[in-house]
Amino acid sequence: MVTDDHNAKQRQLDEVRKDLTDTHLTTQQGVRIDHTDDALTAGERGPTLLEDFHAREKITHFDHERIPERVVHARGAGAYGYFQPYDGWLADRTVARFLTDPGERTPVFVRFSTVAGSRGSADTVRDVRGFATKFYTKQGNYDLVGNNMPVFFIQDGIKFPDFVHAVKPEPDNEMPQAASAHDTFWDFVALQPETLHMVMWLMSDRALPRSFRMMQGFGVHTFRLINAEGRATFVKFHWKPVLGSHSLVWDECQKIAGKDPDYNRRDLWESIEAGQYPEYELGVQLVEESQEFDFDFDLLDATKIIPEELVPVRPVGKLVLDRNPDNFFAETEQIAFHTANVVPGIDFTNDPLLQARNFSYLDTQLIRLGGPNFAQLPVNRPVADVATNQRDGYGQQCVHKGRTSYSENTLAGGCPMLAGVDEGAFSHYQEKVEGRTIRKRSESFKDFYSQATLFWNSMAPWEKEHIVAAFRFELGKVDHQHVRDSVVQQLDHIDRELATAVAEGVGVSPPTGSPTPNHGRSSPALSLANSVTGTIATRRVAVLVADGVDATEVAQIQRELSERGALAEILGPHDGRVRGTDGHEVSVDRAINTMGSVLYDGVIVPGGADSARELSADGYAIHFVAEAYKHQKPVAASDEGMELLQRAGVAEARQPDGVNGVVAELGVVTAAHTGGALPDGFIEEFAAALGKHRVWERDTSAVPA
Repeated sequence: MVTDDHNAKQRQLDEVRKDLTDTHLTTQQGVRIDHTDDALTAGERGPTLLEDFHAREKITHFDHERIPERVVHARGAGAYGYFQPYDGWLADRTVARFLTDPGERTPVFVRFSTVAGSRGSADTVRDVRGFATKFYTKQGNYDLVGNNMPVFFIQDGIKFPDFVHAVKPEPDNEMPQAASAHDTFWDFVALQPETLHMVMWLMSDRALPRSFRMMQGFGVHTFRLINAEGRATFVKFHWKPVLGSHSLVWDECQKIAGKDPDYNRRDLWESIEAGQYPEYELGVQLVEESQEFDFDFDLLDATKIIPEELVPVRPVGKLVLDRNPDNFFAETEQIAFHTANVVPGIDFTNDPLLQARNFSYLDTQLIRLGGPNFAQLPVNRPVADVATNQRDGYGQQCVHKGRTSYSENTLAGGCPMLAGVDEGAFSHYQEKVEGRTIRKRSESFKDFYSQATLFWNSMAPWEKEHIVAAFRFELGKVDHQHVRDSVVQQLDHIDRELATAVAEGVGVSPPTGSPTPNHGRSSPALSLANSVTGTIATRRVAVLVADGVDATEVAQIQRELSERGALAEILGPHDGRVRGTDGHEVSVDRAINTMGSVLYDGVIVPGGADSARELSADGYAIHFVAEAYKHQKPVAASDEGMELLQRAGVAEARQPDGVNGVVAELGVVTAAHTGGALPDGFIEEFAAALGKHRVWERDTSAVPA
């Protein structure tokens, strides 16, 4: 059941949406226009006249259509949806009703983003991803402004300008765009060891999400939940995708940036349009105030996690994204998040990075959105009633009535009046604070390496290989040898094996002397190898065909994959149709040479002698299969289709024994049959491999791609 809150937000947005069907063109004042292709001039070839109010208004508005892009998180995509708690178990911890009332469905807007690049950069760069959620609750708007990684690069917000300046394009030449693989970033890292835990995440596959729908989110900071008695509990917020957390590989990301730079935002949009709504579970880690100092790290340190083995993540509710925006600029671009947008029941801690964000976000919105009234924009407007004494300013959309705009007053009957805590007013947590005014980091913040080591120890072998390769790629772009050497020396404090492997790839001497002992601890929750697998819902499969393909097989593949929630796209040498062996035509969704294997999760080549012969003579089709195989994706073929797999160097592609049969080895599935339907088990074996996301144990080092 959709609550009144959800409907109220929808009605509010509908009021300001403009449907221009069956309307006349007007000026912004509502004056109808009879001509808009030529400016008013003195004669046909004379000068343009200043009195042409329509031309001036049209051009002036165009001149001001762009607002300053976000300094960070400039490139984003968003969607509407709702959040609903499973039950009320959290009610003894917080008075935030949207977290505790299972009958309350709270409307939300979620914006996903990359951090470093500009609005025009590609989606698949190696970067942190933003995961920001605006909850339009009955108690006011609450913003959970998080990332897809649970830690951050720095401990104190005063260093944020330095970090961003270091990772952004270098100021002398404005290069590279949306990339950390350059000197200034790694120079900063080498000199700031607090960055190393986050850098390990950045060099892992977590920085290359398969989609926003398969990406975790984290609140990063430790917050407080406040209950009705004013008692506080420390809390960390986690978003877990229902489809599991899965990533691309770096070679794919670079190629996708050319094939489809909008890859992630397109995936989000199309999945919602298709009714395959992204879903996430919100979980919390709770720590009693009495346990604040029970850990070997500081809860206020944003470069640290609480390992799930120490404090488990407990589920709270589900987030569902079910509606795309109607206008990217008005909604996705103008939405304004702020870490200090909290509601009763949620409060801050003294995390120095969070404290700085609470200042910075508001300051940013003021200049980006042109003044103090950005909260009145439809996408930012709360569903809760708003009554303030704030007036005027740029972009004021309210027509305030009455003569008073101050408190206290008698002329308006004391309104707007103050509310008590029992009436739902926000009350700050009363924490005793004392100390000297100093600029000094707490000693409890100065362990820079142990959790970076924890992350490394927790990785599967293939994840470690990817991390080493990422460091080699990034440092290989660094011109200054001393920067490379300094980073390797820092990595040696994390793990000698890691530092040595990186050093060997970037031309610096491996570390010598006694290594820093590896503590040996690990946390399975940190590895993508332990994420949800099994489902192939929303996965995209390329089916390669040409004239002479077995049309019966094609239809069966499409049907059986669709029944499991996957999408099979038919790719041929050209658009249009190809001829089937039985005379029936097969519709082609896209031409092979306009796509790439990097845009799909798996590949199937149906049987048909003529089709296999044509595809096996097509260099692009051969490359398509070889590349998918190289990227550890499942590949499959039936009968003559095996010829293409063999031409592509797929070692496991072999003929099944007998007239009818299926062979499945390391994600390579082949079948033989005497006609009619594909053998039992063919699609099942392919789906099983596809559900694992990748076949990481496959050795493809000798296969060109």
